[in-house]
Amino acid sequence: MISPENIPLPPDDGPVSPSSAHPLTSSASGSAGTSPSSIFQHGSSTTKSSSGSQTPVQMDTDAAGNKNRDTTVPAACLACRSKHLKCDGQNPCARCLSSQSECVYVASRRGYKGPRRGTAQNPNKRQATSPPDVNGGAPSDCPMLLGSRSGAPALEGNGYPAVTMMPGVVPPQQAQQQFNAGPSGMQLYKSYCSVNGIDPVAFAASHHNVGQPIPVKSVPERCLDAFYHYFFGSHPFVLPREHLLRLSKSGVMEVVLAAIRWVGSIFVDVGPAVRDGLFEEAYRLIYDPATPRDGFMVQAMMLLIVGLDGACKQEKARAILSDVERLALEIDLNTRPFATLHGQGIPVLEESWRRTWWDLFIIDGMIAGVHRVTNFLLFDVPANVALPCEEHQYVSANIPIPLYLEDLEDRDFSDEDREFSSFAYRILCGRNLGKFMRTPPIFGPEDENMARIEALLTNWRLHLPKTKRDALQRDGKLDEMMFQAHMMMHATSILLHQPHSQLDTTPTQDINSCAPHQMVPAGDLFNTHTKHTIESASAISDMITHRVPLLSHTHFFTCVITLSSIVHLSRWALFFIPHDDDDLRQQVRLNIGALNRLAEVWGAADRARGQVKAVAQEIYQAKKQQRLNSQFWVGLTQEDMLNTIATDDSIISEIESFQVPPNLLG
Repeated sequence: MISPENIPLPPDDGPVSPSSAHPLTSSASGSAGTSPSSIFQHGSSTTKSSSGSQTPVQMDTDAAGNKNRDTTVPAACLACRSKHLKCDGQNPCARCLSSQSECVYVASRRGYKGPRRGTAQNPNKRQATSPPDVNGGAPSDCPMLLGSRSGAPALEGNGYPAVTMMPGVVPPQQAQQQFNAGPSGMQLYKSYCSVNGIDPVAFAASHHNVGQPIPVKSVPERCLDAFYHYFFGSHPFVLPREHLLRLSKSGVMEVVLAAIRWVGSIFVDVGPAVRDGLFEEAYRLIYDPATPRDGFMVQAMMLLIVGLDGACKQEKARAILSDVERLALEIDLNTRPFATLHGQGIPVLEESWRRTWWDLFIIDGMIAGVHRVTNFLLFDVPANVALPCEEHQYVSANIPIPLYLEDLEDRDFSDEDREFSSFAYRILCGRNLGKFMRTPPIFGPEDENMARIEALLTNWRLHLPKTKRDALQRDGKLDEMMFQAHMMMHATSILLHQPHSQLDTTPTQDINSCAPHQMVPAGDLFNTHTKHTIESASAISDMITHRVPLLSHTHFFTCVITLSSIVHLSRWALFFIPHDDDDLRQQVRLNIGALNRLAEVWGAADRARGQVKAVAQEIYQAKKQQRLNSQFWVGLTQEDMLNTIATDDSIISEIESFQVPPNLLG
């Protein structure tokens, strides 16, 4: 802090020159707060001169009480101020001259309270808030000059100039303020830019972005961002973003870009009119005779299939699926040479073609499995396409030598220790689902075909590497390919065992948003198939608890959650469930909460949520009627009865006013 004693008075032998005087030279009409004498009026009545002697400060005590505004006091340079030493006010001062230091003066703001209102300033006198220009009155050429005409930052709240002298350092107060176009009350005696030989325009542009507006992204750009943020990870077959943008300059993949924009718009608030327009453009390009019938068209059609299915437009999605299956076989996408012939010698593009075939295979299987109205056509198509690599290798374009399906299926009988990607294990799950769908009708729990499919599911699970046994990687990040693989495995298990369980599905017959209702008769005892069904449904609910955003998953997870909900609700509808079965309550809550979150984007999830909640409320009303039956309470103590009532009431209460923590659902 600078003390009054360290501010020297001007020499007595003459007027103070602008090069050495303190800039706080007040006028008769100026503010009292800007006069140096006003700084000391409540303190000592004397101050020291440059020689150290005490000099009285004259105070005007006339009747009007005006203070003397004609006293001129020069400021100390920055070097002397920082060391709290006396300064002679010269330029350069004696101390800086002897130490060969840079001598820079900054106008002091101590005691300044702003200009008086309604007071005309004398144009013939330099105001205390306006130090003289460095360039002889001409506007400064340095935008970094405090108070420069070209746009000076406002002062900080304490009255001191904002510290913009140091390159790259911007105080928080200054960062929140706009630059003013008019003159300000602070300037430097010496330009920082001029002293240090810096180009002022380039310096200001590189450090402060003066005058540069914040760019606003267009709708196509926002849709592209949303696509890669939300959707790409769940169906990663199009090129990674930077490679897509580079290749798109050739104009050969406009059909893919149009489909990407529409899928991305599902996650962006662009309005229904814009979203519909983007879809019409993508749909037009797909069926335009002038659009080449190549792998890029296949990719665009796949994107539309997934988006339409998630938007609850399943019939239109199935129509495009039928067309894209014919196109893929027409261009030999299922053959090994396709990636090389159409990869243009670019490894990442060759990998994209391999992923395109296998993701089409998975999409076909998922639609057949969750909707049960198609027959998984591509399962019977011979394919010798190489297996995809890991996701991080694909995104970084570090593509390894690919492996093949026969290597994966024979891995347990080979002496070679090979590592397969998560995408490869996802493909294996899709093949198990296809084998289940090709199984002849199973006539009973002891049918050998059931044992064969269960052996496939169990072997897949038992022979997973340690790094693939969970849908989360070692660093806690989501492995979406393994997530979908586990999801498909549990869904296949439910489809296999539920028809032979003792869980009556009659109460859930209205839940048909994903697939037609499948009747399962009631039974007295929980057999092995009932246990498999319940365990798989519970595992699906547990997958919701991964600390990753639910919207990062494929939308097909909606139907798998619905399948799990049918099992939970069928169990809850039983005449009696243990009163302390807290797991069931939590699983129902998780499933409805997940559907709530997914419904914000996907129409299919919104439809499924409504059906699941309606069935849950019906079951609750039926259980209230059960309580009126005296036989319902046979064998229960009063405490057991109260707990049973409380359990049912809590379930329905949580369903009707459900909120899930945002850190759980993302």
